[in-house]
Amino acid sequence: MAPGLSAFFGELEKPILGVNMNAIADIRYLTHAQFEQLEPRFDSEYGVYWAQLNMRPYPSFNPQLLIEVRQFIDGIISSQGKLAREGRICDINYVVLSSKIPGIFSLGGDLALFRNAIVHKDREQLLKYGHLCIDDLLPWHRNFDLPITTISLVQGAALGGGFEGALSSTVLIAEESARMGFPEILFNLFPGMGAYSFLSRKVGRRVTEEVITSGNTYSARQLFDMGVVDVVTPDGTGEAAVYSYVRKHAKNANGRRGLEQVRRDLEPVTRGELSRIVEIWVDAAMRVEDRDLRMMERLVRAQARNAVESLGASEPVGDVPSTQKLEAVGAGD
Repeated sequence: MAPGLSAFFGELEKPILGVNMNAIADIRYLTHAQFEQLEPRFDSEYGVYWAQLNMRPYPSFNPQLLIEVRQFIDGIISSQGKLAREGRICDINYVVLSSKIPGIFSLGGDLALFRNAIVHKDREQLLKYGHLCIDDLLPWHRNFDLPITTISLVQGAALGGGFEGALSSTVLIAEESARMGFPEILFNLFPGMGAYSFLSRKVGRRVTEEVITSGNTYSARQLFDMGVVDVVTPDGTGEAAVYSYVRKHAKNANGRRGLEQVRRDLEPVTRGELSRIVEIWVDAAMRVEDRDLRMMERLVRAQARNAVESLGASEPVGDVPSTQKLEAVGAGD
């Protein structure tokens, strides 16, 4: 195990207990008591449960954040999609993944961890990280095997693992200025935690391989035209677009969720599939050369710069006033 990380990954060997949502009187207690990099909030009117990423120190999926996401998921599953809120038991109907960092959804995996593990030839560390990722992504992709619909709201950049996370949801909503892509090919790797599985089920193998191997960053509109993004909405209206989609979906939610289950069961993404891809990814990572590591180091520095810039930025745009006109494209609009 690489120096300084053995203690942390030792914690991953311990079972993580699910959070019993029925025992929680106020969602704010859950936020402060349980999480450091994930901020949940609940809207009881439509049963919308938000998971807002607040990544630290860099806007990437570090192991601590992955553990917190798994605890969040465990809570939903263990409560069977029920949440105690102000003395009432509420149904969770929609779970939305978004980010509190202005201009960034997520810049992807923990590249510093990757580089450290590769330099020290620590295959086990990368395997554990990969399995931690798919422990989050698979139940999210399967809507927790509950009558719940998952939604990703991308406002800004979603790269690498960030794009994988967005793709794991049933519905992907993006603001006009959002940019998404897989830069892994630039350092001679590929996204190994679900990208191929999720994307190929949605748009087919040809488009999937083009997106992954190009190394390009795509606009929300380009990805909408490819069939990857489901709804494109003007900047600043992302949250309003989520609620617009929820209201339409809720009118015939039983039929829509049946269709979502058909889609998942007809071409299922399995744990075995994702685990095998992680193993292939780790084997490939062990073969990267010095020039690839230098490119990875450049991207590590870029993640750090983006973190500094985002932390110095203004606070994210809040709720969109009801008088603002929403001109989203997609989802039947």
